[in-house]
Amino acid sequence: MEDSQLVQQVLNGNSNAFRFLVSKYQRLVVHVVGRIVQQQDEVEDICQEVFIKVFKTLNKFRNESKLSTWIATIAYNTAITHLRKKSRRGELSYSEEPKLIGMEADPAPNQKAVETEEIKRHLLKLIETLPVHYRTVLTLYHLEEFSYREIVEITGMPEGTIKSYLNRARMMLKGKIDKIARLEQTNIFADYV
Repeated sequence: MEDSQLVQQVLNGNSNAFRFLVSKYQRLVVHVVGRIVQQQDEVEDICQEVFIKVFKTLNKFRNESKLSTWIATIAYNTAITHLRKKSRRGELSYSEEPKLIGMEADPAPNQKAVETEEIKRHLLKLIETLPVHYRTVLTLYHLEEFSYREIVEITGMPEGTIKSYLNRARMMLKGKIDKIARLEQTNIFADYV
């Protein structure tokens, strides 16, 4: 079912269509929110809030952008608003360990697959240590495969800023990988740098 048909079905009151919409875009919302807010229980609450907002404002969706971009924008804005509220209340802690979303290991019989999963896990941990705007832009561009134009729509940042953040994020990530390679005398990230 195309997104325009899906939206129309939801607007017509089809609850199964909304369940389908949620399942279709749940991963995207978790990725966007999870890169900004790193507390697992808060991520779940914010994701629910995002889909409530999607449901309540779906009649305002005008097909001027992709549905995924529109939903990612709501997710981004909701997570940033949550972070700002938390910051104003003085609840942010910079010593909290970043939590990864959806990283259950898939046990593979093949050693190469296990190593690949381990490398991905390490890369995601490194991404989580980047400043919030860097990891958000990196996630949207590389993991969610949004274009620069779509990221501009989602975040409201100018395209030049997005490109700059993306470049800085890559450089910071490369620096962290190089440091690990030197300290541990390993080359496990060779395929990813």
